[in-house]
Amino acid sequence: MGMDTIWLTGAEWLAVLRVGLGLWWLESWRHKDRKAWFERGTGITWATGIAAEHRWSAVRSGFDTVVAPHPRVMAYVVVYAELALGLGLITGFLTPIALVGGFLLNALYFTLMIHEVAEQGQNSMMALMSVVGLFGMSWQTWSLDSALGLF
Repeated sequence: MGMDTIWLTGAEWLAVLRVGLGLWWLESWRHKDRKAWFERGTGITWATGIAAEHRWSAVRSGFDTVVAPHPRVMAYVVVYAELALGLGLITGFLTPIALVGGFLLNALYFTLMIHEVAEQGQNSMMALMSVVGLFGMSWQTWSLDSALGLF
């Protein structure tokens, strides 16, 4: 059973979606002021304020247990996770892992920023793209995974 599309095949459109999502993650990484994140802890400080006033106690206690004790490490984790996701999705390397990781990071951002309406569109769209890319097996075309016979 085939999938009729215009211009590209279905697998190629899924690869376009995967690369586009990778570019979105790369832009998330690129626009961060890394000096402020790493030296002044601005990103984690901002998130601490959001978590402290969160309506769900599980989010507050989870943040206080995992993130708050290690703000510098967590700043590096967030910033370089976004870079790794972007590069992995653009090149199609370890794509299923990157798609699951990206979905989980977007779900985490979505949950933490449940009150920030402006952010929710981006997080929900990126999470949806991750799901489509994963279940559509977007690593089959134009990817290192395909070239190396992975997955």
